[in-house]
Amino acid sequence: MGVGVSHNELISVYEKLNPNRQTNVYNYANDQLDEQNKVVQMPSHNTVDVYGAVSAGTGEYMVDNQPEEVDYSGTVPEHDFAVTVNGDSMTPLFDDKQIIFVKKAQEARSGQIVIADYDGQAYVKKFVHDNNGCRLVSLNKKYHDLPINEEHEMSLFGIVVL
Repeated sequence: MGVGVSHNELISVYEKLNPNRQTNVYNYANDQLDEQNKVVQMPSHNTVDVYGAVSAGTGEYMVDNQPEEVDYSGTVPEHDFAVTVNGDSMTPLFDDKQIIFVKKAQEARSGQIVIADYDGQAYVKKFVHDNNGCRLVSLNKKYHDLPINEEHEMSLFGIVVL
């Protein structure tokens, strides 16, 4: 923001204007004031109840966790629960220790980022269903896909709000 105009400078210019233009300046100033007053200042920090961690790597347990109230700066989207990412398998989308927000769901479309229980451990992964079958995929290519088949138990906690 620039430095404001002094009161004397404004009045000096205003007094040189004809009456119609003075009215325009007055109306414009009132419009600016109304617009300024409509701006809602969001608090710089919110608190979020975080229900444990989900693995972006090797698996986490996420059963009946009690929420921990955590400071969060930024916009909190509509969500059912929040969790912390543990690991780097979902970089560059999510960083280690990042808080992510989740809407509960039992089904997902291919390409959605999900929180899943896979063989008893909680993961954040991309759900993929294509000609090669269903699997949970890491965005970081140093991690292997987790196949969804009769050899593994998998259920969804929800879909990550992006």
